[in-house]
Amino acid sequence: MPSQPRHRSDLVAAFSMMELIYHGAVRSIRKTHGNAVLGLLINIAQTLMLVFVIYFVFLFMGSLSGGIRGDPMLYVMTGIFIFMVHVKAVSAVVQAEGPTSPMMNHAPMNTNVAIGSAALGELYIQIISMVAVLFLYNAIWQPIEVMDPLGALLMMLLAWLSGVSVGLLFLAIKAFSPASAAMGSQLYTRINVFASGKMFVANTLPGMLLPYFTWNPLFHVIDQARGFSFLNYTPNTTNVTFPLLVTLGALLLGFILENYIRKRASVSWTARQ
Repeated sequence: MPSQPRHRSDLVAAFSMMELIYHGAVRSIRKTHGNAVLGLLINIAQTLMLVFVIYFVFLFMGSLSGGIRGDPMLYVMTGIFIFMVHVKAVSAVVQAEGPTSPMMNHAPMNTNVAIGSAALGELYIQIISMVAVLFLYNAIWQPIEVMDPLGALLMMLLAWLSGVSVGLLFLAIKAFSPASAAMGSQLYTRINVFASGKMFVANTLPGMLLPYFTWNPLFHVIDQARGFSFLNYTPNTTNVTFPLLVTLGALLLGFILENYIRKRASVSWTARQ
């Protein structure tokens, strides 16, 4: 005799979804490298390498402080950490499993879980990497002081969420044109190497150059993070409202497109992946 379906409350369903996302996040972390600890160490090494490369470039150019009075290494790290968490979130979501993946054949699994798992797994890696780099700097070089740690952390989370929203849009494009999505996400990452503003301070830009950067939400987030990190810096040309509104709008559009695609997914799409 067939069993009757069990009706779960919304609260139980929410906890079940969170449990699925947790296990999916663990799987996404281990998927990048067979040894999870070694994979994390590789990411920490990449972050350290990028921080020191940018630091020595600034040192060679004679613009180490970027016009901000304070710890020059903190100036470099605020830009690098937020840039890394943003572009890594974009890449993780774009590479998340879609509606035609074999994993979707398992009943509790769905694309929302896959996207959430990939995004949270990458956030975990980036936060651990950031904490490790800050600990090493604090222990080996000198104590680090952040004026408003909570505000700086919230900016990092906003950068991650905006990366998830951008990744969702590219993921929607990927269903119809995988090559275009891959090329578009790579182009977006390359543009943000300069357009994110991690290598200069927004307040020092001439007015004629500002329109080339203020369109970018990541530019606002990095500048605001430096405002929270340094006592002697107040962002005058950026704000938090713009990246927050763009992020929410992109998330809404991304989930609408993802829902539309999920209902019309075809196994034949995998032949073009």
